[in-house]
Amino acid sequence: MRIAPRQLALALDHPESFAREDFLSGPSNAAALGLIEAWPAWPHRSVILVGPEGSGKSHLAAIWAQLAGARQVAARALEESAVPATLATGAVVVEDVAVGAFDERALFHLLNLAGEEGAFVLLTARSAPTGIAIRDLASRLRALPVVTMAIPDDALLRAVLVKLFADRQLAVDESLIGYLAVRIDRSFAAARSMVERLDDEAMRQKRPLTRSFAAEVLRTAHA
Repeated sequence: MRIAPRQLALALDHPESFAREDFLSGPSNAAALGLIEAWPAWPHRSVILVGPEGSGKSHLAAIWAQLAGARQVAARALEESAVPATLATGAVVVEDVAVGAFDERALFHLLNLAGEEGAFVLLTARSAPTGIAIRDLASRLRALPVVTMAIPDDALLRAVLVKLFADRQLAVDESLIGYLAVRIDRSFAAARSMVERLDDEAMRQKRPLTRSFAAEVLRTAHA
């Protein structure tokens, strides 16, 4: 008996737009968006933007970097010797500040030099940094304003699901969006994971993306 080959989904890239017009706003991120749009009239030139994974921190950071001409660097890649060059444009985004995952001396040097030069610094993190070994850095970070991005409300989560499907050039029915919105974790990360899974399964099975198909996929996941 001849066995038909299994249909494989292709691992295609789906680039996410970080343009301002593609940022979806709602009550959960209004304060953070307000901060970005208020630049350069910030009450403090260094700010920490806090929010869970996939909450839009990187999107807002990219919007601000475009506005301010800021360089962007991952906290884990920050090196003390490179701090002057990192601040060369007078503004910098340091992303994913997580305790134990970056050079504390480098960040301390960056914040000090930014203060001396009047440069702007936007730090992003999943939570306000605690447990910092260098006490002067810990004190400096505690003194910075913290703007928090909260869990998205229902309307924003639905809008994010629509956008994620649209990013993959998929037009879906409102009934599917409503079905998913009340069955996934209330986070952008969960929405992104679910859209990716449904798209992959639909391609593999050569099935249309419908509410009933999503129900099958979810039942299989919980089986």
